[in-house]
Amino acid sequence: MGEDESFDVSPRDIAILKARVDHPTSSTRELSRILEEEYGITLSHNRINEILRTMSEEEIFRETILPNREIFRHYLFRVSFNFPNFEDNWRDCYDALQSDPHVLMFFTADSNYQWHAISQFRTDDEMERWVHNFFKEHGDLISEFHNTMLHTVHKFQTEAAVFDTILAETEEGRQYLEHNE
Repeated sequence: MGEDESFDVSPRDIAILKARVDHPTSSTRELSRILEEEYGITLSHNRINEILRTMSEEEIFRETILPNREIFRHYLFRVSFNFPNFEDNWRDCYDALQSDPHVLMFFTADSNYQWHAISQFRTDDEMERWVHNFFKEHGDLISEFHNTMLHTVHKFQTEAAVFDTILAETEEGRQYLEHNE
């Protein structure tokens, strides 16, 4: 996807996704009732289940288990490249970060540090061993590496209200928002 592209999702489906985020443990029967009351959307629980399954398969959202943030210590790793070695080494490093169980989020950024990763470890010693092994394995690619411990993670969730701006983009979506007020 390009820089300014996004998924084309119907306002109704955004409202369903918003309701799911706001009520993550509700059954689809309960979601059917909530959607009718809050948005005026009348769908059977079976249809809601189909829509959620389709959106999941299309990767519009992913269901993720997020453990209590107190179980792990979180770190931000930032990686800058040694460009003469990039072509021969980037793919192995990329795949290693993608598949590493400690990496919670891995993303590209516009800065001197091109790759960023938020990781989670039980202890500082565990993190230090991981970094040591990461350098042993991928050091030829790395020009600079910056590590920041995220001492206190105050918020670790997506709020359902984030979907209001998407709903406000279309007339149908604005009608759902008005019904919700």
